[in-house]
Amino acid sequence: MLDRKDDMTQDAVFPIDGKGLPALEARLREDLTFLCWPGKDWVPRRAEVSDVVIIGGGMCGMVAWLALRTGGMHNIRVLDRSPRGVEGPWLTYARMETLRSPKELTGPAYGHGALTFQAWYRAQFGSRDWAALDKIPRPMWMDYLKWYRSVLDIPIENGVSVDLVEPEGDLLRLHLSGAAEGSILTRKLVFATGRDGTGQPNIPDFVSGLDRRFWAHSADEIDFAALRDKRVAVVGVGASAVDNAAEALEHGAAEVRHLIRRAEMPTINKMMGIGSFGFTAGYAGLSDAWRWRFMQYSFATQTPPPHGSTLRVSRHPNAYFHFGKAVVSTIERDGAVQVGFADGSAYAADFVILGTGFTIDPLSRTEFGDAAGDILLWQDVYTPPADEHSRDLGRFPYLNPDFTFREKVPGTAPWLSNVYCFNYGASASLGKVSGDIPGISDGASWLARELAASLYAEDVAHHWQAMQEYAAPELDGSEWTPTELDVGATRKGKVA
Repeated sequence: MLDRKDDMTQDAVFPIDGKGLPALEARLREDLTFLCWPGKDWVPRRAEVSDVVIIGGGMCGMVAWLALRTGGMHNIRVLDRSPRGVEGPWLTYARMETLRSPKELTGPAYGHGALTFQAWYRAQFGSRDWAALDKIPRPMWMDYLKWYRSVLDIPIENGVSVDLVEPEGDLLRLHLSGAAEGSILTRKLVFATGRDGTGQPNIPDFVSGLDRRFWAHSADEIDFAALRDKRVAVVGVGASAVDNAAEALEHGAAEVRHLIRRAEMPTINKMMGIGSFGFTAGYAGLSDAWRWRFMQYSFATQTPPPHGSTLRVSRHPNAYFHFGKAVVSTIERDGAVQVGFADGSAYAADFVILGTGFTIDPLSRTEFGDAAGDILLWQDVYTPPADEHSRDLGRFPYLNPDFTFREKVPGTAPWLSNVYCFNYGASASLGKVSGDIPGISDGASWLARELAASLYAEDVAHHWQAMQEYAAPELDGSEWTPTELDVGATRKGKVA
């Protein structure tokens, strides 16, 4: 009997290994053909109206498009404000050397083995290099996503920004700027906008009066070369904080000091410990109390920075980790920044980087206009026990089970039920299925089913009429010969 583990490394099992992307692409096309992809187009068209518009052409937006096309929803537009090739954070504010996720995760492949990162990598470099690869380099992940877009021919419209969403009858009017100006109409809108999809960078109050030349958020463009020989303070110790600290050190900063509110370093990723198909499938059906408890505990214990990212900082002798240093003020003094702490001490820095993550707050999203205040939030619905309080978690949108937003007051903004939150903002209500690599394909499948159900219900009269009018015969009358039944002979026990 073959040893399964050894067998999986043999070229005979993976004939595309090292044969290049054309061989892999041919295999993928064949697989998709066998699966009758894309699905039958069944949604009735409306003139100059899209059935679905997806905002975001990164990983979330592309796998959402794939799921919808698989389900036979073809009248889709995908819009992204970024130039082609820099969608998402991977080549902009994401500054880690490698991804945190294990390399074997299937991510946005949507059940297609030939669409995985592993297949893409092995087709080019072979099994030996795959076995030697530890973590996925961040720029390489973006290269994979570029190929993903290309091989599926995803029609992303780059350089297009959605500035405002307004209801218009039973439709949504999207006001655009950039490469496409004016407005368009759609029946359904999907926010596949990643980590900051229903919020914005978290900017603490303690920098509100500080000149902008002295500080930046980790999601900003930062001129790291200008930090050479400078004293850099990094607030926080999450993944983005340590990645930005490493960039500053590698660009010659005189010193980098992590200013950490916590008394000790978080070391355990609690959510990773319970990740399973059961959690993905079952979380959304739990009570509010249980959903809140899981997410609040994850927030309270904090996800630690990756092992490699932390070593990338600590290997520099001029890097420091200071715990129990909650920043309460920043004051410009003599061309530097006096950083004040809750314990009364202070530190002088030349530049401050905020590794403070993102807020989740629909009120900050300009796309909703005044209607942002109509969105139901968790803090409107659930009051947690005192020991589970979390102001940040309370601002997450309280979604319907189909990813759509709810009205805070019924009847004030019913159109929100046509807007789908397929980004990090959905995690409190539905779990980790719309932003992170591990569960993204499950989330896309879920989204596609819910969208299909809604579109079908709205068009049910059309589908009923189509059923009545359908007249393609499967039998033409040549398949049988009619005979008369001799009732008298049957009663005598005879067969005619």
